Amino acid sequence: MDPGILSSLPRRQARAVTVGGVQIGGGAPVSVQSMTNTDTCDVEATVQQVRWLAAAGADLVRVAVPTAEALEAFAQVKRGSPVPLIADIHFDYRLAVGALERGADKVRVNPGNLGGPEKLKAVAEAAASHGAALRVGVNAGSLERDILQKAGGPTAQALVDSALRSLELLDEMDFRQVVASIKSAHVPTMIEANVLLAGRTDAPLHLGVTEAGLPGKGTIKSAVGIGALLAQGLGDTIRVSLTGDPVQEVVAARDILRSLGLRAGPDLVSCPTCARAHIVLEPLARRVEAALESVQAPITVAVMGCEVNGPGEAKWADVGVAAGRGSALLFRHGTVVRRVSEDEVEEALLSEIRALVEEGAGGSSS
Repeated sequence: MDPGILSSLPRRQARAVTVGGVQIGGGAPVSVQSMTNTDTCDVEATVQQVRWLAAAGADLVRVAVPTAEALEAFAQVKRGSPVPLIADIHFDYRLAVGALERGADKVRVNPGNLGGPEKLKAVAEAAASHGAALRVGVNAGSLERDILQKAGGPTAQALVDSALRSLELLDEMDFRQVVASIKSAHVPTMIEANVLLAGRTDAPLHLGVTEAGLPGKGTIKSAVGIGALLAQGLGDTIRVSLTGDPVQEVVAARDILRSLGLRAGPDLVSCPTCARAHIVLEPLARRVEAALESVQAPITVAVMGCEVNGPGEAKWADVGVAAGRGSALLFRHGTVVRRVSEDEVEEALLSEIRALVEEGAGGSSS
């Protein structure tokens, strides 16, 4: 499939920050993050969820450390984690220092509730001594009081001012292992703030729409906000924040990257159907989508309802079917290879998909 213009758009050149074995910025692929929602003190459950997230494709996982008890549990979770682990800290800078002492690859701190510049310095000094990174994470709901009062609300500029205050302090310390993030539940504010911040720092940007909501509408909000920035070449790591099983966040994040040509993997193209369709297409498309979940090859598969939307409109697909009355056309790269009966459609298409994967000959860049 023609990758189009998005995958070849120039990306903002951010400095490289290393988190465990994962590079963020510096031209590295956009990484996917998620966060556990188990009780961190339940080490077994938290480790299991970290492993599920890693299996789903998370490159990094964040774990909340709200108490001293959670801090001790974090050390055990870190030992069982297959991916770099980030400690999420609010209010108590000593928990951040403690997490770094216990092996955190990165610590997320919120300048709006950490307690001031001296405490941020203490965390940065600990990160430097342990070879770890920091994320300065600004949220619209927790801005510093003076910035909020001056701006009259959590405006995009107020969010940027908060981030820059911390980033400039860390620059003065010559601490460069910093990732910056500005998040808001209001998508236009999130987009505007990140565009403004990108022009003021070379720190890698972590993108996300905070508290986006349930899967469905929350996924749409995240895709719009994150996708709008990625399409401008902005963003080095992303998290989709959804209410529910965090594995869904990883799936959504990977789909966002794939839709922009920023992550390899299969792409399903299926038509919306109309009166020209002579078979019920949705069940077939869902079964094909399920079969593609275990495929990592960058192939594009088309499931089309008629000859109009078949090889013509899906000509860039590696393989596909165009259903007709009682039969369907099977095609590769827009060329019809054979006609199959309606009851043979699914197996014929899946057989072609398996053959493409085995041959390694998809040729798609989606």
